[in-house]
Amino acid sequence: MSCSSNDELDRPTPTAVETPSEESPTVNYADINFSNWKVTLPVDENNNGKPDEYQPNELVNFGYQDLAPVQPYMYDDTTDESLVFYTFPASSTANSSYSRTELRELINTSNARENWTLAEGGTMRGRLKVVDISENNNSSDTYHKVIVMQIHGIISEEDMEIHDFSSNNGPPLIKIYWKDGYVWSHKKSLIDENTSGDDLLDTSNNTWYDIKQNLGYVGFDAFDFSIEASDAKIIVTLNNESSYTYEDVSLDKWPFENYFKAGNYLTTIDANAFSYVKYYNLYLTH
Repeated sequence: MSCSSNDELDRPTPTAVETPSEESPTVNYADINFSNWKVTLPVDENNNGKPDEYQPNELVNFGYQDLAPVQPYMYDDTTDESLVFYTFPASSTANSSYSRTELRELINTSNARENWTLAEGGTMRGRLKVVDISENNNSSDTYHKVIVMQIHGIISEEDMEIHDFSSNNGPPLIKIYWKDGYVWSHKKSLIDENTSGDDLLDTSNNTWYDIKQNLGYVGFDAFDFSIEASDAKIIVTLNNESSYTYEDVSLDKWPFENYFKAGNYLTTIDANAFSYVKYYNLYLTH
């Protein structure tokens, strides 16, 4: 039978099939705001006699991704949304024998001499892990040690002027070590708690020494860590559960200003040593 013209008109109009647009996969990076961080590298490519550094204005808005000299030592791993810090023994700062790929806090990006006191306080917290590190064949340790967080002391501008010091370098108040999979906290304390006045500004081991606390085992797994500093009190916390509180005379007398540091500070000069540390996030508050 033939179809009438009316049958033809009653047929539904075919609906066009839309092909889904192909979107680029979203690339996520570590959650780190570089607005108040500079980075120190383990090399001296500009041959000025000290490790190369890059300032916050060069790192923000993913600027570090376009810095060819930075990329071998601080780079993204988008497979797990981390930032990798790689270092090995090479160029070191004037006050150390060890190399680092490490962030240094700048509360005033135009004046590194302006820092914060314990009374003003601050908190640093981050998620990180040691990915790989060289074996230590020169001691009873299995691996070399690496510092992943610090509160570092610095002599204030006021004390520099009063005492006419040649260097403003102070001792590190808190050092967070990874040692054979364990997280250790080292805190500076007075050898003689009766020390007072200008004698407190002596930065040597004759006045200040490390007390050490094992906070727990993490191995090569990711872990969360925080350092909370306040007037004469510091709390260090591993994985939001294992906390240790320092509250003593040494903190009450601490005469230095401070700044936070985070990254990969390898504490060896052994040939062929290396370490890789990943950060997934890093936050500062004051």
